[in-house]
Amino acid sequence: MNKYVVELIGTFFLVFTVGCTVIGGGAGVIPPLAIGAALMVMIFAGGHISGGHYNPAVTLAVWLRGKCDAKDVGPYMISQIIGASLAAGCVKYLRAGAAVVPLNPAIGPALLAEVLFTFALCFVVLNVATSKGTAGNSFYGLAIGMTVMTGAFAVGDISGGAFNPAVAIGISEMGLSPWSNIWIYLLANFAGGALAAMVFKATDTAAA
Repeated sequence: MNKYVVELIGTFFLVFTVGCTVIGGGAGVIPPLAIGAALMVMIFAGGHISGGHYNPAVTLAVWLRGKCDAKDVGPYMISQIIGASLAAGCVKYLRAGAAVVPLNPAIGPALLAEVLFTFALCFVVLNVATSKGTAGNSFYGLAIGMTVMTGAFAVGDISGGAFNPAVAIGISEMGLSPWSNIWIYLLANFAGGALAAMVFKATDTAAA
């Protein structure tokens, strides 16, 4: 149960940071920096308990890689979605009255951007947090957080930079993305996670 609570807490603060920095928050470089930092610190805080997924696509990738028990996959994803929904509610309360402009991305570019950076995120997670070659390292949280930060800078204006189905649900609840576009994130994020697991298993000869 502890690991499910940690997944809820970590996802909550990730999505809460997304909402509070994008809606009525700082402009320019502030949201990507804050979001990457929030993920980093939550991973360092909870990684030793739950693995610090905070992302259903990461949970899928880690499960396909063989480092997450099948019995935990559903509870992890549910905990992450609950955390995202609670965060969205808090942001809507705190930022009540702030202007919210929903992103309406072009479908093709958004799909590709989300697949690519979800792949990058999950590939980094698998290599820094589950590989024998990097076991016991102290940089895994920084590497993962900076991957999300990089993706937000690179393609945030193209797709919204979710790279995470729980974040996608959160931003939809906050009005930052229309619910009609939720399928873009679900399809692209889970595809990116599955692809990352396949590539990791094919390239990491020490994977077991």
